[in-house]
Amino acid sequence: MSAIADLTVASDPHVFLIGRPPIGELLGFFRTMCVDGQSIDLASVTAEWRIANDHVLKLENDEAGLADNPPVIALAESLAPLAASVMSDSVCRRAYQFVPTDVAVIDLNRVVVFQKFINLAYVDELKHRLGPTPSPEAVFRFALPLQPEQPQFHMMQNAQNMYTMVSPSTDFRFLEAQILRPRNVQSFDSTGRPVAILGLAIGYGSNFLNVIYAENRLVLGNGSHRAYALRDLGINQIPCLIQRVTRREELDLVASGDFATTPDRYLKSPRPPMLRDYFDPALRKIVPVYRKNRVVRVQFGIEQTDIPAQ
Repeated sequence: MSAIADLTVASDPHVFLIGRPPIGELLGFFRTMCVDGQSIDLASVTAEWRIANDHVLKLENDEAGLADNPPVIALAESLAPLAASVMSDSVCRRAYQFVPTDVAVIDLNRVVVFQKFINLAYVDELKHRLGPTPSPEAVFRFALPLQPEQPQFHMMQNAQNMYTMVSPSTDFRFLEAQILRPRNVQSFDSTGRPVAILGLAIGYGSNFLNVIYAENRLVLGNGSHRAYALRDLGINQIPCLIQRVTRREELDLVASGDFATTPDRYLKSPRPPMLRDYFDPALRKIVPVYRKNRVVRVQFGIEQTDIPAQ
């Protein structure tokens, strides 16, 4: 047996929503992301997809309008101070500044999703962290944490102008670039006297569970794993941030992924994909997926020249 075949590959079980177009996306995921994907019987997968698609077509008839006009419930008075803390948080104010946003309670069974898969190993970790019978306050802090647990990351300098950072979280990303004043930067000793500092922020997202309320539907934005974990625990009424889109043009500011590119699939379909579908045996397929780390590499260049003065 070759040395390559002897390697143990780390993987996690993922639940994938099947039965909805495009079918090529499903086949591509299985071949490139799943363990031994190159040897998967794609004919069998396609046959499973057709059966699931028949179920989707039935749901479009039997449950047409299920996603329309979902209830949005006012937060309990006892949780109002926590909501005020979230809304006044600087990260929340900056990340959710484009459309009217507030904290309210939603029903997870009425939420539309555009995410195609969920990491079940991570869900188990989240459920263990929350516990089987959490209090309303614990559920609030789980959904809208002001000080979320952040995975460890590693950083190294590869060259004079290159840095590489690695994290096990797929939420790890380049956040933004800002010009900082030296007085705003602590514990920085320079070889000269800086007048400006260019900051390149790398880290994690705001980590608030949020939905986008657009055209009388609630579409899950961030927090799909926590939403799945809560529903798996039997907790369907949850607090979250609600971004209220008042017109289609605003979707460009707040939507992401497939929702941003094909919004009609989620806002116009009589029965779009919903969080509840992850728990429907006819629409879910569990597959082992390679465990990955997220790598962010930052490289910068400097050009310094002299030009004639006027």
